[in-house]
Amino acid sequence: MNLHPKRRHGFTLLEMLIAISILTLIVAAIYSSWTAILRASKSAQDATASVQRARIVIRVLEDSLGSTHAFAQNIAYYSFVAENGGEASLSFVARLAKSFPRSGKFGDFDVRRLTFSLQPGSMGNKQLVLRQTPLLLDTDDDEKEHPLVLAENVREFKAEFWDTRQGDWVDEWKQTNQLPKLVKITLKLADNAKSMTPREPITRIVSLPSVIVQAMWQKPMIQPIPGQPGARPAPGQLPGQVPGQLPGAGEGVNGIKR
Repeated sequence: MNLHPKRRHGFTLLEMLIAISILTLIVAAIYSSWTAILRASKSAQDATASVQRARIVIRVLEDSLGSTHAFAQNIAYYSFVAENGGEASLSFVARLAKSFPRSGKFGDFDVRRLTFSLQPGSMGNKQLVLRQTPLLLDTDDDEKEHPLVLAENVREFKAEFWDTRQGDWVDEWKQTNQLPKLVKITLKLADNAKSMTPREPITRIVSLPSVIVQAMWQKPMIQPIPGQPGARPAPGQLPGQVPGQLPGAGEGVNGIKR
């Protein structure tokens, strides 16, 4: 008769604690790796979006500055106004293509005043917005309250102008009734609202191909009366021929009197 019963094999409390500790370490390592991957992916997406957004903003600025429009006869409506600093803004009139952002809202009003400006955004950051107003009309409430947001997390928006008198760049354009020859735009964005280090600034120099249409060019040209000095011969009329007179009546073909 066996007086010693068989011992049951199992895990002791210490072994269970060790196993749980190892499992916890493995789960923590997997979780930390996964969160690191997510953070890296989010940072890459933010960086890509920031670069793409900056390119779009610069393209909009280049297209609009290249389409500036001004008439000397009504220069008060075509003023070119710029301001730098914390509330930087750039305002001018341009003739815009149908493909320009929000052109569908304005229909056939392709000559509009554009105002690029910085305003407070989310989490205390600045955002660059665009407001458009058809010439000779007031800005509607919808455009005032809901402008087109071109970029968020803006750290700097600056415009400089080439002064032909000084032969150098100036950051203030005082000649509001004239168009500058060159405009240098500097835009600096951050990847996200929490980013403390902005990306490298993007700088573009835009040449304004348009000039102010002078008042004398706006007036209709007075055409001289046919037959008077300075008037062009009518179709089929020889130089020097009196209108309604046949070539053989009084003058020859070469203008020699018979």
